[in-house]
Amino acid sequence: MRAYILTLSCPDVRNIVADVTGFIAGNDGFILESTQFGDPATATFFMRTHFSCGDKTPDYETLSARFADHIAGKFHMRWELHDCARKSRLLIMVSRFGHCLNDLLHRYHSGTLAVEIPAVISNHPDMEKLVSWHNIPYFHLPIGGDGKEAQEARVLEIVERERIDLVVLARYMQILSPGLCEKLRGRAINIHHSFLPGFKGGRPYHQAHARGVKIIGATAHYVTADLDEGPIIEQEVSRVNHTFSPEALAAVGCDIENRVLARAVKYHIERRVLLNGIKTVVFS
Repeated sequence: MRAYILTLSCPDVRNIVADVTGFIAGNDGFILESTQFGDPATATFFMRTHFSCGDKTPDYETLSARFADHIAGKFHMRWELHDCARKSRLLIMVSRFGHCLNDLLHRYHSGTLAVEIPAVISNHPDMEKLVSWHNIPYFHLPIGGDGKEAQEARVLEIVERERIDLVVLARYMQILSPGLCEKLRGRAINIHHSFLPGFKGGRPYHQAHARGVKIIGATAHYVTADLDEGPIIEQEVSRVNHTFSPEALAAVGCDIENRVLARAVKYHIERRVLLNGIKTVVFS
């Protein structure tokens, strides 16, 4: 079954839903799921519509051109029409903590995460055996004497060569340069513990234990040049208490990081996340 996902945002005015759904029906489409949201703070309208195609639905290029001419221009839309038959291509970047990488690879291997993963990049060799078991190319790209700029140029070369749709920083413990952040704007996701801006640096769970925290959490967000402050996609927390050792806190945190990152990636590849300035609209 041929199917598409249409996502859009535009100034919030009358008749958007009527015109969009009418366009789909007029091109022999059948709506499977449709969600919309009007943000009163920004006067912006957001919509995600998943629809199947009938015998009379034109091909992708023709349908896109018709939508651009008859609907998108009229409402000044930012929009995308995604062909559901095309799997998103992920590049995963990791350092020495492999829990998020392992979780994503398991979901990929089991088919619960419908993506292609043509490459994994790391600044350390530690995860090569794990990645090789999944028959995925592993690129060990340390930051050497030629500096971060040269290393990031190689990263970008792989992104372009492999036609990467989404870069996932699965506990990649390097700060991306502002230039690379801009090139990957809206298509790079990071995961970190939700103590930030508290407990920065190494051993955050030991710092948290020393302060007697009662909640452990994780945040997945789009990468921007403002460190750990990009538009938030997903978060989760779990309560803990005084009986938890630093190691137990870290174990809880790792489990949450796995779930939060996997959900954020899934929302993104299903076109459920729309940027709304410095925040997001997530049609989960």
